[in-house]
Amino acid sequence: MSVDLIRIGSYLSVLVVMAVWELLAPRRVLSASKCCRWGGNLTIVILNTAIARLFFMGGVVAVATMAQERHWGLLNLVDGPAWLEFAGAVLALDCIIYWQHQMFHYVPILWRFHMMHHSDLDLDVSSGVRFHPVEIVISTVIKSAAVVTLGIAPLAVVVFEIVLNASALFNHSNVMIPLRAERMLRWLIVTPDMHRVHHSTDPRETNSNYGFNVPWWDRLFGTYCAEPALGQTGMQIGLEHLGQPVCLNLIRMLQFPFITSLGRYAGRPS
Repeated sequence: MSVDLIRIGSYLSVLVVMAVWELLAPRRVLSASKCCRWGGNLTIVILNTAIARLFFMGGVVAVATMAQERHWGLLNLVDGPAWLEFAGAVLALDCIIYWQHQMFHYVPILWRFHMMHHSDLDLDVSSGVRFHPVEIVISTVIKSAAVVTLGIAPLAVVVFEIVLNASALFNHSNVMIPLRAERMLRWLIVTPDMHRVHHSTDPRETNSNYGFNVPWWDRLFGTYCAEPALGQTGMQIGLEHLGQPVCLNLIRMLQFPFITSLGRYAGRPS
């Protein structure tokens, strides 16, 4: 079975499971039309996939394969246990994505593109694929540079990409997890309740909980926020300065960074 089939199969499986879970046990009452939001969100992920295939043939995995063949990167200069190098590589990529996420919040020009992700009127599994193509391209370049610098093996990259995609779908989902279980889970993984705080309209909460896979970076670097001030069901999702809420189609999503003001976000907590 090819790597692409494994990635697509795992992606679609998680998407379907989370979508059904949302229907059976939702965490919040959604305020916008699901048909309208899903239409835009799923359309842009198709566009992003096409762009990635066109401009990054093989993507970050191809870069990792080239680096391994040419013995580039720090891990290719040391001889350690394979399992330790694998675990370290996956965690290193996750930490880099954490800092990349912060960068997209704190650098105004980057926030313009990431802001489109935060403009969703609700938060559910489809929000986990709602990213501007420019952000996808920049993220691919950053991950590729990290892979070459560290010499991360192709298998570790494949596993990381699969886990990252699954985590994004999971932690954006509108699902109810029993509170006691959720409190234990968020020591190991980023849960939907934890990540939902990051999508609050309150800038102090928006600029917190940047992790995607594991919650340890937020706790370690002081960006962890346990709960929103208004509670999980009372908090508002989105961006406060957008005015009258509208459901964005693909064209409006692509235009969004160029026609929308930054508001009081972009890493400014007050």
